[in-house]
Amino acid sequence: MVRFRPLVAGLMLAAMAGGALAHDHGHDHGRHDHDEARLAVQRGEIRPLAELLTMVRDKLPGEITGVEIERRHGLWLYEFIVVDKNGRLFEVYVDPQSGEIRKTREK
Repeated sequence: MVRFRPLVAGLMLAAMAGGALAHDHGHDHGRHDHDEARLAVQRGEIRPLAELLTMVRDKLPGEITGVEIERRHGLWLYEFIVVDKNGRLFEVYVDPQSGEIRKTREK
């Protein structure tokens, strides 16, 4: 799982132009998750985050405050954490290949 928060999001976005990063929860699988996400970008299974952000930014209901990438049932999925102008928090799930918004859920 990849996770970014507001304080580091800008720096991370610049670093991720060619790949994705994984959040290490203090377990050995953290490095494995990072490697899997990076390899998925290299294989063309998912787009780099910077590319996806360009594709979806105007379609989101507010400002991106966090990003995760998950693999569920063998499929990759980006999750954008978004805050709208009224302070409401949303989870926006995006197809990592097409950039299509799959689901938006208010938290």
